[in-house]
Amino acid sequence: MSSDNKIKNKYFYSINYPTFEEQLCKMEMRYLFNTELNGKNFISDKYVNPSRSPYIKQCIRILLSANALDELTEEIRSKNIIFNDFKVIYIKIDGGDVRYDEWLTSARLVADAIDGEAEMHEPKVLLGLTKFNGRWIFGLYEKNNMEWHTHDNKPKTYSHSLSIRDARAIVNIAVGNNLDAKIIDPCCGVGTVVIEGLSMGLNIKGSDINRFTVRNAKENLLYFEMPDVICMQDMHTIAEQYDVAIVDIPYGIFVPVTLEQQTEIIKSSRRIADKQVIITFENMNDVFETAGLEIIDQCQVTKGKFVRYVSVCKKK
Repeated sequence: MSSDNKIKNKYFYSINYPTFEEQLCKMEMRYLFNTELNGKNFISDKYVNPSRSPYIKQCIRILLSANALDELTEEIRSKNIIFNDFKVIYIKIDGGDVRYDEWLTSARLVADAIDGEAEMHEPKVLLGLTKFNGRWIFGLYEKNNMEWHTHDNKPKTYSHSLSIRDARAIVNIAVGNNLDAKIIDPCCGVGTVVIEGLSMGLNIKGSDINRFTVRNAKENLLYFEMPDVICMQDMHTIAEQYDVAIVDIPYGIFVPVTLEQQTEIIKSSRRIADKQVIITFENMNDVFETAGLEIIDQCQVTKGKFVRYVSVCKKK
């Protein structure tokens, strides 16, 4: 028998991303798993709910692993693994060495080894199976429910707002696994970032200086039946302290914004929070330096000629 106890009770993750968001996805994985992503599948000892990330598609809580499929099915039988109303789902790995007909057969053989009744249409238990790095992996399966996609339907939006995927990833980058972090989005616009934070159950507030924008943001929160945590306030007057500030720097699309005003926004983010995740339309590293911030991580999100810079900073 070749069961590998080293990965038992760990988690196998399968991720995906559009090419232009590869850097953002890899940054999110660094803060969720404290690891550098290499490929679109990996094993971690950390559990992250797949639905929390826009890029994690599915995961398996590993119960058993073996070099060969027959060894895996033998161990399932020897351990008398019992599930009722279950379904075995095979996770296909791009570039893997298991053909379509083989993974159909492998899922059936594993299902046959389990003591209990399978249920293909309305299963109560989902079980995952895959072959990764030459080893067969079996365990409890969980899929991203993608419910956050409903936020694309918010009644008020701006064409220049962050996408839902980007906003969700940025919130995860901001808090990592500190789900008790106190978060502020002081230039919240129509509340895209705030909505994603609230949907994850995080302690997040938003503010904006524009009363019409705030009104639209409040309408969005009401639409999703979320608490009203957005107010009209100049961020330079914020006295409360936060663990992290998420700042999408205004670029004067509707109201002119000068470099001096942008610099003051960055300085205020330093004053009200220990950590900053700052989104800009150009490289502003020299401004961060002037504002007394140290850049600890950075990536770009590029779509055509459109580039956004995401910078993770902390006080010097």
